[in-house]
Amino acid sequence: MRADAQRNRDRIVEVAREVFREQGYDASLDLVAKRAGVGAGTLYRHFPTRENLIDAIMQSWVDRVDEATEKTLAHESDPRSLLLTWFSAYVGLISLHKGGAAKITSAMGDTDSPIRNKCQVLTAATDRVVERLRAEGALREDVDSVHVCRLVGGVASVADQGSLDEAAVRPLLDVLADGLLLPPDA
Repeated sequence: MRADAQRNRDRIVEVAREVFREQGYDASLDLVAKRAGVGAGTLYRHFPTRENLIDAIMQSWVDRVDEATEKTLAHESDPRSLLLTWFSAYVGLISLHKGGAAKITSAMGDTDSPIRNKCQVLTAATDRVVERLRAEGALREDVDSVHVCRLVGGVASVADQGSLDEAAVRPLLDVLADGLLLPPDA
């Protein structure tokens, strides 16, 4: 790619990240192009669909998922605290952009989704947490990582749409954790 084309592409991604953060993933792509100082044709040459642009924005996010997973797994605590630490990180990761939680959660498990790679990254990260808790004998046998992602994503979607703060979200995550974990004396 020519240097000027790469600069345009990078600028479009940067501006789209800002616009989507302000207005959600359904924001006008014409507005993105205008703010980036490029024509609509340039935007669509780099990103033929909205999903392609969203995917490019979310690329750096994959690194954050890996970092959050490592931090969670390094957390020395009881299974409930570990699970809640992951849930809080997960909610933060999928709620970076307005509407992001619903978009990611609805794509979870959809092999045809243009953001399936991001969903697979989240599922793999959740798998690591689930496997650790399963090895500790703390998790119900029927717990599936995709289901966990959808459940926590549902809480994040409600928080996003309802503009709920962390204090309002925490009790919902507590109930979710309690439903997934075996009782301590089991």
